Amino acid sequence: MLIKQIKYVPLLALACAAGSSMAQSATISFFGSPQVFSWTSSSWSSLTSRSLLSQASASQATVSPWMSPEVGSAWSKGYMGQGTTIHVLDQFNTTPNYQGNLTGTSELKTHGYWVLKAASMIAPMAQSVGVENTTNVPLTLSRGLNVINASYQLFAAAGQTPEQFLDRVDTSVVNAAKNGTAVVVKAAGNNAQAVNTPTFSGNMDYLNLALKGAKSAIYAGALSSNGSVAQPATIAGYSSTAGTDPVAQKQFLVVGLDSAKTELYGTSFTAPIISGYASILGSKFTRATPTQITNQLLTTARKDTIAGYDVAIHGRGEASLTRALAPVMLK
Repeated sequence: MLIKQIKYVPLLALACAAGSSMAQSATISFFGSPQVFSWTSSSWSSLTSRSLLSQASASQATVSPWMSPEVGSAWSKGYMGQGTTIHVLDQFNTTPNYQGNLTGTSELKTHGYWVLKAASMIAPMAQSVGVENTTNVPLTLSRGLNVINASYQLFAAAGQTPEQFLDRVDTSVVNAAKNGTAVVVKAAGNNAQAVNTPTFSGNMDYLNLALKGAKSAIYAGALSSNGSVAQPATIAGYSSTAGTDPVAQKQFLVVGLDSAKTELYGTSFTAPIISGYASILGSKFTRATPTQITNQLLTTARKDTIAGYDVAIHGRGEASLTRALAPVMLK
């Protein structure tokens, strides 16, 4: 897990200290610890001092062991994220301090590298753009479906309002979710408690709070593995949960993150899986709005693949690409 005090500071996923926060001093946390699903078919190039781009050809994409089998099924039907853009707001220009393995090789990379890598491996034909989010520059959306991945927290002492801490890039993300101009996937957190409640140390994630009720926003929680009816998955011990607020429950999705395979821990790395799913849906439902894509993922989630399903823990349930792609069109 990474914490940002208006600047971004690394913090491992399971060491969920809120960091130092003075009055009026916001802290942003990146969720997750170093783990990568290596993807030999990705191409990386430096676009600017704050951006990275990853895109692969269909022939290069490989279904990795950490992915849900439903990803391969979607690819086989030709849905790989083409015509969509995934914007990963994260930390790239820092010393690599996260160990991960997404491609079969364990590597030490930045938090942003792993988040961008995971999203681009799930949706290999999407344009996946990594943006350094310390630049405080509002996000510019692209043509086609836009998906924004935010695997960080904006931490500050509880009892205040989000507007006190959102900078221009954060505000552009919140506006995109409220206006339905992009699917926004937000890492729920690694606090092992309900989203939008103060942490044990008395801090609040004001980016989570700002996205509550936004029509195209999803909170991403973590299961310890991909679930099935035969082998239901359990909530990861670190994952924040949906809580008792019915608004947050309706926005909350979980997906599996097998840390034994990926060496990664944290909802930082389940968020880009859901972002990739949204992109895949966009490559089939090319006329669907971001709000329609968001609702399709939420309303088709599975409960029967989760052990002891509880709406206060798992929200809508485990995201299912197969169910979400089933309709001929979205209404």
